[in-house]
Amino acid sequence: MPKGKFITLEGGEGVGKTTNLAFIKDYLEQHKITVVVTREPGGTPLAEKLRQLLLDKNSEAISDKAELLLIFAARAQHIKHVIEPALARGDWVLCDRFTDATYAYQGGGRNMRVSTITWLENLVQGNLKPDLTLLFDAPVELGLERARTRSAFDRFESEKISFFEQVRRAYLLQAELYPERIKVIKANLPLLEVQSTLIHAIGTFLR
Repeated sequence: MPKGKFITLEGGEGVGKTTNLAFIKDYLEQHKITVVVTREPGGTPLAEKLRQLLLDKNSEAISDKAELLLIFAARAQHIKHVIEPALARGDWVLCDRFTDATYAYQGGGRNMRVSTITWLENLVQGNLKPDLTLLFDAPVELGLERARTRSAFDRFESEKISFFEQVRRAYLLQAELYPERIKVIKANLPLLEVQSTLIHAIGTFLR
């Protein structure tokens, strides 16, 4: 049985990942592909509890190192219990954020050392990498404006604009470093144009 493919969606706040994740799932299923949809941090009962801790802005202040370790603890569970079993079955995994988010939020936003993140990535993931990453990119103020209409801000969403500018820069740097894997999607365009770009990117990948 051929191994499944691993596709991740990345981007800052309010860039439309949730809307487009459903669109991509439908598109793949139209091509007779079995899709497992999941997210990070989260994806398993324990990882979802860790997500709640990470997003709760009213809880004890979380140090940058504790935040990074909690994210990788959740990721270890997620990989073992969801991602690897699905790929082994030949299913495709569609994941809302993965390790590129850690390089962006903790590396860029928190100014943590990239070498520390890379060490944890190697420890937790081994050789596991996404086959395709769709990076939704939009100006920070536009994304935050969209996010504001959804719900009350969580711990990450409550950060300053400068934090999100650093996150965006770190994401775009990842795209420069790994152009074969990471495809930048201009998320500030009308939805139909965004989805047309997605069809092209995924269609090319399918071929």
